[in-house]
Amino acid sequence: MSKHRRNKTRLGLEKLTVHGQFIADIRGARVRELEEKRINKEMANIRKKFKDGNLDGYQKKKYVAKIVFTYILGYKVDVGHMEAVNLISSPKYSEKQIGYLAVTLLMDENSDFLRLVVNSIRKDLHGNNEIDNCLALHAIANVGGSEMAEALAEDVHRLLISPTSQSFVKKKAALTLLRLYRKHPDVIPAAEWALRIISLMDDEDLGVVICVTSLVMALAQDHLDAYAVSYTKAVDRLNRLINEHEYSAIYAYYRVPSPWLQVKLLRLLQYYPPTEDPAVRSVLNQVLQTTMNNSAEPSRNVQHNNAQHAVLFEAIGLAIHLDPSSPLVSTAAVLLARFISSKETNVRYLGLDTMAHLAARAESLDPVKKHQSTIILSLRDKDISVRRRALDLLYSMCDVDNAELIVGELLRYLRVADYALREEMVLKIAILTEKYATSYKWYVDTILQLISAAGDHVGEEVWYRVVQIVTNTEDLQEYAAKVVCEHLKAPTAHESLVKIGGYILGEYGHLIANEPGYSPLDQFQILHSKSQFCVAATRSLLLSTYIKWVNVFPEIKPQLVLIFERYRHVLDAELQQRACEFYALAQRPEEDELLQNVCEEMPPFPPRASALLGRLNKKQGDTEDKRTWVHGGKDVNVDRGLSRRKASTQPNGSVPSQSIVIGTAPDVTSSLAGLDLSHSDVSDQPNLAAGPNIDRWYEKLMSSSEGVLYEDVQIQIGVKSRYQGHIGQLAIYIGNKVPTALTSFITTVHVSDPEALSVTFAKIPPNVIAPHTQTQQLLHIECKKAFKTPPVLTLSFLAGSHQATSIRLPIVPTKFLEHVKLGQADFFERWKLIGGPPREAQSIFPITLNNAGQLDLAKYRQAISGHKFNLLDDIDPNPSNLVAAGVLHTSIEGKVGCLVRLEPNKDAKLCRLTVRSTSEDVAMEAQKLLQKTLQADV
Repeated sequence: MSKHRRNKTRLGLEKLTVHGQFIADIRGARVRELEEKRINKEMANIRKKFKDGNLDGYQKKKYVAKIVFTYILGYKVDVGHMEAVNLISSPKYSEKQIGYLAVTLLMDENSDFLRLVVNSIRKDLHGNNEIDNCLALHAIANVGGSEMAEALAEDVHRLLISPTSQSFVKKKAALTLLRLYRKHPDVIPAAEWALRIISLMDDEDLGVVICVTSLVMALAQDHLDAYAVSYTKAVDRLNRLINEHEYSAIYAYYRVPSPWLQVKLLRLLQYYPPTEDPAVRSVLNQVLQTTMNNSAEPSRNVQHNNAQHAVLFEAIGLAIHLDPSSPLVSTAAVLLARFISSKETNVRYLGLDTMAHLAARAESLDPVKKHQSTIILSLRDKDISVRRRALDLLYSMCDVDNAELIVGELLRYLRVADYALREEMVLKIAILTEKYATSYKWYVDTILQLISAAGDHVGEEVWYRVVQIVTNTEDLQEYAAKVVCEHLKAPTAHESLVKIGGYILGEYGHLIANEPGYSPLDQFQILHSKSQFCVAATRSLLLSTYIKWVNVFPEIKPQLVLIFERYRHVLDAELQQRACEFYALAQRPEEDELLQNVCEEMPPFPPRASALLGRLNKKQGDTEDKRTWVHGGKDVNVDRGLSRRKASTQPNGSVPSQSIVIGTAPDVTSSLAGLDLSHSDVSDQPNLAAGPNIDRWYEKLMSSSEGVLYEDVQIQIGVKSRYQGHIGQLAIYIGNKVPTALTSFITTVHVSDPEALSVTFAKIPPNVIAPHTQTQQLLHIECKKAFKTPPVLTLSFLAGSHQATSIRLPIVPTKFLEHVKLGQADFFERWKLIGGPPREAQSIFPITLNNAGQLDLAKYRQAISGHKFNLLDDIDPNPSNLVAAGVLHTSIEGKVGCLVRLEPNKDAKLCRLTVRSTSEDVAMEAQKLLQKTLQADV
């Protein structure tokens, strides 16, 4: 070995020894004082080295590493931040790595030093070194302040969609964007990036697809319309995974193809309403059926079962979401019955949770009620998570028939339930009791038993709600006063029960004052004996009860005035003020009306929704996926779904007819009546491709059945159509003109009025078009009624960069016309019968003559017959005029007649077009289409 090499090796060993000695000294410190002393000595040395300067990259790295190690031990450090920032710019990986590590550990998102590293991070994101890309992405994801997100979100997105990025870089970029969106959603233009991000769901690497799907799930929850295309992509990927077995062996987990991806895709589909596309629906049903068949018989391999069950339960959830009454759900109910009795805790947990989903969405609860005894036994499961799921299921499956049984079981279990469950149980028992009570007696008895048993776990909302209901229900007031007295006679009573007693006896104690055991003095002694154990707020409420008793029970006025006198000298300001005011009121003459006016009975509360539901449905965490359903039965989920789509016009908080609660929450939307909130000036239709050739091709296809619709340097689109009645088929031929494949191909059709026109794909479109090849996509079309706007075809694909094109499809109302033969008398009779406006549309437009200076009637005839009108000869007295008739077929409005009369004037070089129809919309649309074709052809 050469001398130079020996010296270099020795120097490296010495440096390593120095760094290792510090760690050894820390580990060897027997007490914390010695450890702190050694750390303070090292920090002082590091400060001196940094102050002196002249450190090379290796020395900076070594000292910053010691600082990071010290921070990890739990000590505060106030040195090394600037050196860490400088290390990020180092060309050496080892130095850059320590710099990024120090930045992510020592700095939070509000640190001023972060502004200094943004440019260095951007440089690493733009670089060609994948390792540097990943270090920068890690730093953004771990720190991710608002300023950093605003500055670097575009760069992260560029790295994600770049065709030159490696798969592992794309995965990290997708997860980094997900992290930024969850922390700062306003920074990410989610809708603008939708198509480009969704195209990555077709990536060949399933690892990239998993990460991108996680990102799409988060974005789609807040931007459903923008990410609607992901629905078809998810179904297609599931079909390729489950039915076609299209995946790499490395993504098979114990013979289950990428279960993590399957679960994410199945969850994503539940964010959208069930698809109306028959092709997509058919493929999805096949996927779900195959999944359930694969899980019918458990395997001996535990890992295989776990993976398969994870997919199965999510598939059952999707089947319930699509159609709770489908045969698939009936099969699922049988499987769930087996799972909730399983010996494995995880399977029981998932079974109960999925059965709660079924109970929350199903039309009938009979399949769930069959296993009611098993579910009740699950309340005593050894695992608290299973007990919680059993509680949720009982809450969702409760109805009028089994409410008393379930509430009784929950009350019995409440006395021995975990403290972590009691508050939630109290809320659910209170809600079920109120919602399904069929008698006042059962409601009051149950609620007071609940308050007595639950103790400190009863929230304020519970006793507030009891007071509201008793006040608003006159028949309940006397019984409630008796029962609350009986509960207060117990040796101990919880403070919430004392509050209810104070309010109810103060308002309605006079209703039972003449009965044995409930005299005014008895009521006073029962209630006041509990006041010494109550807090100041409760005693303030009891003082209000006493002043009401002064008004209605003059026989116990001396005892009450004595209490006011005593409380006039307490230290609590609220108690003292009340006592002084009530003492003054009590001293006034009996005939004084002031006391009677102050102590008038409380009026009924205005109708309002129960606050208990708001308390129960707590806000989810910022990083948690939104639930597609809530516990509480079908009605709750239907109302929730309607409110989310802003389509409900019914009042909120409706209560079953058997419920004792009267009144619901006022409809918020009613206050907006008369306002136009439709934003009709804002169109959600895609931006159309423009150009003279595009317009000419479209106008030609309006009156012909086949031809070129669009062409550029990359693709050519041709169409061929046929129509019969109100049904049609349109074949779209998409040709790839370039020598490279078009990947991540997304084809969507936008229909502006789905109630008038239905356009669906016959099968899921392919996602790749090979070089110099052509693919065909078939559209099924149904005309429901007259429509005004043609559907728009949007193509999105990757060809080096992302390309997107939107073009109109030549689907117009006249495509659904059928010839009609009429004689001269019949034509003019119907023409007069229809009459003029509004069922007549007329226009006058200029015409040009041919080279011979004559009218080219052949072109006129071709234009009219191209729109499927039947030209009627020898009808009009003027031989230059053209007359035609047709019948428009629709599935909703039936057959609609339409008559046309074209009157060209050679001398004036003008042409009058008149269209009459029994439908105003049909007349107007037919006239517009005919005029456009006539002017284009002439």
